Amino acid sequence: MKQEEIIQEIRRLAAERNALLLAHNYQRDEIQALADITGDSLGLSMEAARTDKDVIVFCGVHFMAESASILAPDKIVLLPRPDAGCPMADMVTPEGLRELKARHPGVPVVTYVNSSADVKAESDICCTSSNAVNVVNSLEADEVILVPDRNLGRYIAQHTDKKCIFWEGYCPTHDRLDVEAVKRAMAEHPDALFMAHPECPPEILELAQHICSTSGMYDFARNNPAKTFIVGTEAGILYRLRKENPGKEFILPSAKLICPNMKLTSLEDVLKSLQTMSPEITVPAAIREKAKLTLDRMLAVPRD
Repeated sequence: MKQEEIIQEIRRLAAERNALLLAHNYQRDEIQALADITGDSLGLSMEAARTDKDVIVFCGVHFMAESASILAPDKIVLLPRPDAGCPMADMVTPEGLRELKARHPGVPVVTYVNSSADVKAESDICCTSSNAVNVVNSLEADEVILVPDRNLGRYIAQHTDKKCIFWEGYCPTHDRLDVEAVKRAMAEHPDALFMAHPECPPEILELAQHICSTSGMYDFARNNPAKTFIVGTEAGILYRLRKENPGKEFILPSAKLICPNMKLTSLEDVLKSLQTMSPEITVPAAIREKAKLTLDRMLAVPRD
């Protein structure tokens, strides 16, 4: 089948199945163009919970589909590529987290949404890259455990008076961005603003004029009068940035900013998933209830 035929058949089946197509900001351009909604992992999961559709086709990675299933247990959640995982999420296990908690009894665990349902269930509260500081500062404890991203953890630590205990996980894609590449891009584009995701290493964040989540980057680019931006996050974000800001230029400082897991999902995978209504992602009730509590606590934290 030609690409346009595949797209037409996906849309026909989605209507027939009463399905909502969700795509993360880092997905391939053609997947984002096809999706009903694009966004960050938690935002998409919340859309899954809000929709009246019966089926959620989540074009992302495994933990995202789990989050959708946690927040929308009455819906069928499909992950077209079940092998699309997240290396950072895999760097922490429930067993390892329990061992860390045992060494720091009574210290609350703040876990990034980029984590498995099992790890969320072992945590006290979740956070996103955009609300992490608010979540940590909302806790009464003087000490917190931050899981699993050490880079996000160190960013949080700069904006709180609490003692922070880090889990030494990281996003391999963001962690690959090096200072030399950023400085080279800044020298080649002296009028550009550098915006970076807090999953980047601290030495990268020190160079950034603006540090924010992917959703924050869309807002920053849209509202800032600058015409050129250097983008410190995964390459997939360029599709929407360029689409929403046709008069502006967006530069990726390094060709290394590509997540292979985020690029696994193809149009053919989405079609097959709707044809077979698989693979379906479910979370056992006992895990789901505990994990949902951590998400609910996060959502109750006041925003700026």
